[in-house]
Amino acid sequence: MSDDVAVFERLAPTRAALLEAIGEVVVGQQDVVELLLTAMFADGHCLFVGVPGLAKTLLVHTVAEAVGLDFGRIQFTPDLMPSDITGTDVLEEDRATGRRELRFVRGPVFTNLLLADEINRTPPKTQAALLQAMQERSVTASGHTFQLEPPFLVFATQNPIEQEGTYPLPEAQQDRFMFSVPVGYPTVAEEEEIVRRTTVGEARHARRVISGAELLAFQRVLRKLPTNPDVVRYCVKVASATRPGSGLDATRWIRWGAGPRASQYLAIGARTWAALRGNEVPTLEDVRAVAGAVLRHRVLLNFEAEAAGISVDKVVAQILEELG
Repeated sequence: MSDDVAVFERLAPTRAALLEAIGEVVVGQQDVVELLLTAMFADGHCLFVGVPGLAKTLLVHTVAEAVGLDFGRIQFTPDLMPSDITGTDVLEEDRATGRRELRFVRGPVFTNLLLADEINRTPPKTQAALLQAMQERSVTASGHTFQLEPPFLVFATQNPIEQEGTYPLPEAQQDRFMFSVPVGYPTVAEEEEIVRRTTVGEARHARRVISGAELLAFQRVLRKLPTNPDVVRYCVKVASATRPGSGLDATRWIRWGAGPRASQYLAIGARTWAALRGNEVPTLEDVRAVAGAVLRHRVLLNFEAEAAGISVDKVVAQILEELG
């Protein structure tokens, strides 16, 4: 028990150290980094949405360096096949005996932190190859099931679906991501700093702050933390409020609401958000801090909302306001 207390007390200082280390490489994007760290410590996958060139790939690679995780990257393209992700059988011949046998060659999914770059530029069949790995932390290939070594996290980048050559992610796969995080353009001052850093000298690398084993220890302690019953009720209340028929005015814009996994991730996210700030028990404010990231990819708007230019973020904000 005392060991768990010691690990918990290191959470807030570790968050601060990681923010500093990441900030030495990545300029700005403070809100994005905070949500990324929350997802990572909560053992959840994260989807980053933004146009190309906003350092999404650099951010994920920097986090892998700062945490000392094995890093794998898949560039999703229209011709990518499922076996390019999970692995494939290779026929090998023993030169001494002439005997031939199949050997499974593991794909890039066998890593700690997998960057699925531009995940929506490949057809749904290939996107679905990640489903089992994300949900069960295992891969089935050639009639065998291979367990993925913990920690295993998928951080995916996605281009806006309005861009040419993109495929919408199926709802089932979107639901596997704990958070969906929008990545916006930098400010003028941030962009000037980006230009100064990247056009002179060598590329920067993040210094290691913790190890993969330490991350696992943090994740185990976070799973043991108590959850405020009021917070649990509020999480369920928020997720239920997104469903048509809940009686809220905001639901007139919604065609499909969030399922029970949203309630779970609201609770886990709030608990992790609070713990990373040194608080053992989350509050309703912690739930509201992560609500947008949990709900924006789980709430489907109707045609009326699209015609009126209403965004998911605006609907979620209205729901939180109505709930009080």
